[in-house]
Amino acid sequence: MTPWLTVVGIGEEGFKGLGKTARHALLSASRIIGGQRQLDLLPACIRGERQLWPSPFSLAPVLASRGEPVCVLASGDPMFFGVGASLARQIPADEMLILPAPSSCSLAAARMGWALQDTLTLSVVARPVAALNAHWGSGVRLLVLSNDGQSPAAIAAQLRERGFGPSRLSVLEHLGGADERRIDGVADDWNDPLIADLNLIAIDCIAAPDTARLSRLAGLPDSAFQHDGQLTKRDVRAITLARLAPTPGELLWDVGAGSGSIGIEWMRAHPSCRALAIEADEGRQRLIEHNRDALGVPGLQLIRGSAPQALQGLERPDAIFIGGGVTREGVLDACWTALKPGGRLIANAVTLQSEMTLMGWRELHGGELTRIHIAQAQPLGDFDTWRQALPITLLDVVKPFDA
Repeated sequence: MTPWLTVVGIGEEGFKGLGKTARHALLSASRIIGGQRQLDLLPACIRGERQLWPSPFSLAPVLASRGEPVCVLASGDPMFFGVGASLARQIPADEMLILPAPSSCSLAAARMGWALQDTLTLSVVARPVAALNAHWGSGVRLLVLSNDGQSPAAIAAQLRERGFGPSRLSVLEHLGGADERRIDGVADDWNDPLIADLNLIAIDCIAAPDTARLSRLAGLPDSAFQHDGQLTKRDVRAITLARLAPTPGELLWDVGAGSGSIGIEWMRAHPSCRALAIEADEGRQRLIEHNRDALGVPGLQLIRGSAPQALQGLERPDAIFIGGGVTREGVLDACWTALKPGGRLIANAVTLQSEMTLMGWRELHGGELTRIHIAQAQPLGDFDTWRQALPITLLDVVKPFDA
């Protein structure tokens, strides 16, 4: 099939910076769809009807034009945080031709002298700046697509708040065009200069000497979370997450989420991991909201209510953690029914009653029971002794595919 849709990546140089194939597609198109900035880059010789994207954004104008010669304009590389990826999910590959230009990140890496494969590329376009908090680390280099001219100041504030005030920032405006400009500074001293809306931020992360190390691996220090004591402690949390085994794209239910630590660390394991935190207590709900932003996973969805009632109608999960409420009638049954075949259910118990519930569940559905004992050295007069934390009983069961 001859493609009817051509997606053209266009840079700051405009029409003159395009290759022969892209120019021919634009000259032949009956309809050209794009943002105002991209459409303004076209010369008068382009005769096709020019159409702005609708607000709120929708692919409907493109899909409604199937079969006629249509061009979509995108900034730089359409497949890099661009409309090309959205169109590819709706239109077969043999109906579409994508012609990328250098992405803003490619241009920024060239200006900074950074190897692109060693640099983390992110976007805060229509995304919360708090999502960057999962990626700060001393020595890390990031290229961040800005939402607007206010993004650099917001990101500098986040760096200061999370202990990365010494980080170096370079704001690159209008990359590849006649108005290209670079503004350098340090997050601690960022004075909020006037910035063009079209900009990208290069960040060389440097931690202050007293900044806590927050690994992406399971087992963040308990001090990383605000909590009221209802928190799966660090060592038990690491063991629990090892059993949950998050993999890209999977969904977790964190039932009786407390401070949200399990769901948060699940999502920190990979950018595509998702989690629902089910919590009835209003105070703990506020703690979850704080912790998810502070630790860089603002996409964690908070479900306000108690299991099993609050579980009705939720998307089926790949894994479930039950940190509280295992003795509540119907909770285990509702979770087991909702869990996808092959999914993992992990439940922790502290009391004798909850432990007995897990033992009875194991007799019906199988799985493993593990007793976890953690002791820490603490002072006893002039000496030290081991202080034993409450033992945890952990149930680990995988749902059969024929269940």
